[in-house]
Amino acid sequence: MDEDAVRDRLRTVEDPELGDDIVSLGLVNDISVDGDQVDIDLALGAPYSPTESDMAAEIRELLLEDGLEPDLSASIPDRDDFVTEEQVLPNVKNVIAVSSGKGGVGKSTVAVNLAAGLSQLGAQVGLFDADVYGPNVPRMVDADEPPMATEEETLVPPEKYGVKLMSMAFLTGEDDPVIWRGPMVHKVITQLTEDVEWGHLDYLVIDLPPGTGDTQLTMLQTMPVTGAVIVTTPQDVALDDARKGLEMFAKHDTVVLGIAENMSTFACPDCGGEHDIFGSGGGREFADEHEMPFLGSIPLDPAVRESGDGGQPTVLSDESATGDAFRTITENVANNTGIVHRRGVSQARRSEAASPDR
Repeated sequence: MDEDAVRDRLRTVEDPELGDDIVSLGLVNDISVDGDQVDIDLALGAPYSPTESDMAAEIRELLLEDGLEPDLSASIPDRDDFVTEEQVLPNVKNVIAVSSGKGGVGKSTVAVNLAAGLSQLGAQVGLFDADVYGPNVPRMVDADEPPMATEEETLVPPEKYGVKLMSMAFLTGEDDPVIWRGPMVHKVITQLTEDVEWGHLDYLVIDLPPGTGDTQLTMLQTMPVTGAVIVTTPQDVALDDARKGLEMFAKHDTVVLGIAENMSTFACPDCGGEHDIFGSGGGREFADEHEMPFLGSIPLDPAVRESGDGGQPTVLSDESATGDAFRTITENVANNTGIVHRRGVSQARRSEAASPDR
């Protein structure tokens, strides 16, 4: 079987989210055939996302049926081909910002469980607690080991649950308040990302502070943010502030990967009834109103508070409905990250093919 024949076989593999086959979409970067060995490079950009993993598995099965030995790799043109060491976070494939318009909606809880959930899928993950004034990620993962310093004056982040961690909480006293103006925040945020030995990461999850202030602007102006997750509760007050966050990302041309609704229905363990303490369905309605993906709802569950205080992310609890909710959100974030990359590659290649100069 030659390259053209392999390409024809790949036309039977569809991208379920973009609605066409991977060849027509331009998602096949390269094919090399040497006897029974077939090397294929695909434009897949979200490692361990369920959709992209399923597509790769389908390709392997298809070629194995033809008696071929497939070797698949993945790269995103213009992202992976031109990365230099001078760029910010050159070894990080995807930067995911977790944001909320206001405090108290469980943004850090979502960020911690998202990072742990991505690691559980098999990805290499980092988690940066960028909430300089109120860092609490270390407590939520029970991490008290500070980062180590190298001879080059860079920091080696500690690791918990397979996630590399960095937080201002590692560098200040437990009860010491951080009282800084904007320029100092900008400097520290830059140092805590660029001067950290993150290594090669599939995902770096950034837990932003609430609101639309200096930290958010620093991140959006200096970091290669792949996309953002907006966390809200169902109530109108939280949704009003979520709109401000949505507008902030729009002004900086940052893709919003979806809306996560926290603290939805409370299932009473005593009476067996369900109570909409903070309202119902507000997150989904907000997503629909702004034509954004809805990532899922997390119930109001005392176990989430206990897990946060105890340093054990709920997403790692296999027999928990709330754990299932976090896993659904994690998978949707990974899948939507893949859509961003694949759609970008497909649009660029179709535009090139339609150009009269080519």
